[in-house]
Amino acid sequence: MIKMVPAIDLIGGRCVRLTRGDYSLRKMYDGSPVDTARSFADAGVERIHLVDLDGAKAGEPRNLPVLEAIAGAVSCELEWGGGIGTTEALEDVFAAGATHAIAGSVAALKPALFQGWLERFGARIVLGADIRDGRIAVKGWLEEAPLTVEDLLRRFLPMGLRECIVTDIARDGMLEGPSPALYVGLQEAFPEVSFTVSGGISCMDDIRALDALGLRKVIVGKAFYEGRITLNDIALWLQNA
Repeated sequence: MIKMVPAIDLIGGRCVRLTRGDYSLRKMYDGSPVDTARSFADAGVERIHLVDLDGAKAGEPRNLPVLEAIAGAVSCELEWGGGIGTTEALEDVFAAGATHAIAGSVAALKPALFQGWLERFGARIVLGADIRDGRIAVKGWLEEAPLTVEDLLRRFLPMGLRECIVTDIARDGMLEGPSPALYVGLQEAFPEVSFTVSGGISCMDDIRALDALGLRKVIVGKAFYEGRITLNDIALWLQNA
């Protein structure tokens, strides 16, 4: 069964969700990130998806104290993205408790550096491919690179890349359903890569449809915070899995 990976996006140490990556269209949510992560862990999730939106915009991690607090509160895997632009920043993220690091801008703009990370850290490095109109968005989705996700996959597969989170920016935070054809096509073209669906999930029916297509992982964000997918839904799905 497809694995559900709940998301916690951070601005100023608080849980927030954006719409289509637009920082001006943010919604803050009550509840501390640590308590939210603990509730996910108690429901049985294997991994939590954490995004430092301040860091993505600034080009360096800005919410590492939150990561440290979450790592001290839960035992599940923690994948962290946002602002990881240097090896020092990457090491800081791992030191703060992340089990996996998501890098997108570096892969697109500094491929030699990303290759070095793959060679050093292996499966702990996850490619974050955020796409808008078929192109890779970088620097907190504020700019675009003249590359496609396929370009990045072909370059880094020989270096050991095995995980890729593909975010469809046009659907992110819209609660209108994902783009299944995008992910099925990628999974068929690159079967050795574990792809994570990101963007558009609105309800459990979306999860069931993706599972029926044989996809492997899906990020659940705004649908949870808006009450369309509950902790009980997540727990029951994981129990059945």
